[in-house]
Amino acid sequence: MNVKIENLASEIMKGLEEYSDMATDEVKKEVKKAGSNIRKDIQENAPVGETKKYSKSWSVKTMKETSNSIELVVHSRNRYQLAHLLEKGHVLRQGGRVSAKPHIGPAEEKGIRELEENIMRKLQDAPSR
Repeated sequence: MNVKIENLASEIMKGLEEYSDMATDEVKKEVKKAGSNIRKDIQENAPVGETKKYSKSWSVKTMKETSNSIELVVHSRNRYQLAHLLEKGHVLRQGGRVSAKPHIGPAEEKGIRELEENIMRKLQDAPSR
């Protein structure tokens, strides 16, 4: 590709904008995949009662999405009151204690680690012009 010197700056900007758009799309895809993986991990490792309602209550919701960012939240739709009690443990009314069953924190840490690795891999593998 031949570029005249007076058009060099605009061609560089065009290339940077194309890369930025591609990188943003890849990052958004990876964030959505990470949210889904975290939800699945929490569901698999959540304490299971007779009805399994708590583990089934987890979902991913897009809180905000713009052209260059996305925010997701993984949450329990209707059993959110139990999340902290099960994750951290709690004292019983009649005395004694229910031990903690960590399932949210480990899933979050694993998801963040995998997200960072996947984003780095995608951006390194990005095709160059």
